[in-house]
Amino acid sequence: MSNSIYAALTRQSGLMNEMRVVANNIANASTSGFRAEGLIFSEHVAALDRDDPSLSMAAARVRDTSEIQGSLKQTGGPFDLAIEGEGFFLVLTPQGERLTRAGSFTPNENGDLVTMEGYPVLDAGGAPVFVPQGAGAVGIAADGTISAGGVPVGQIGLVVPENPLGMMREDGVRFRADDGYVPAETARVAQGFLEQSNVNPILELARMIEVQRAYELGQSFIDKEDQRIREAIRTFGK
Repeated sequence: MSNSIYAALTRQSGLMNEMRVVANNIANASTSGFRAEGLIFSEHVAALDRDDPSLSMAAARVRDTSEIQGSLKQTGGPFDLAIEGEGFFLVLTPQGERLTRAGSFTPNENGDLVTMEGYPVLDAGGAPVFVPQGAGAVGIAADGTISAGGVPVGQIGLVVPENPLGMMREDGVRFRADDGYVPAETARVAQGFLEQSNVNPILELARMIEVQRAYELGQSFIDKEDQRIREAIRTFGK
């Protein structure tokens, strides 16, 4: 296989990865707390023999998460929470502590505040948030302090990762921060609101069309290059 086809195939592989990312963004355009992803292309240049030019290979393996604030939708739910500014809620999953912007919470049968999947929401000290039942109306202040019947009973933890670029997405709305995290000093909680996905469906659809056209052009080049090589072999083989 010629170097030109190798180079084109690496580009096609990257475009396929980008198409998957764009499709996932569109699928989660209405998912609360979802943050859109992009794909970063890089180039690897390898030196060949003295008489041959260098060979350039494309790669698209690094995903970039958009930090743009999603719009807030008012729900009126006492345990629906949205974060304004930089910051994440801290939840405990079977795999460990994870960060999320999805704030649709509810108390379970034990009074612990949990996510829709049943994962405990953690407070500023890393302990599960407990909401006493029957203690009166629940209010949640901008700093995450929870009050029941006017009496403070806990505080929801708001954190930011030590290394934002090192966060790893585990599913649509949860992230792993292996480098650790610190308290979010400027984040504010809005009770009775949910942050919507920050995906722009129109831009994503336009990008999908661009990627599809680029892939078709690459495939056309590979087909023509393959045909050229076959004709050359037939010509010199006579």
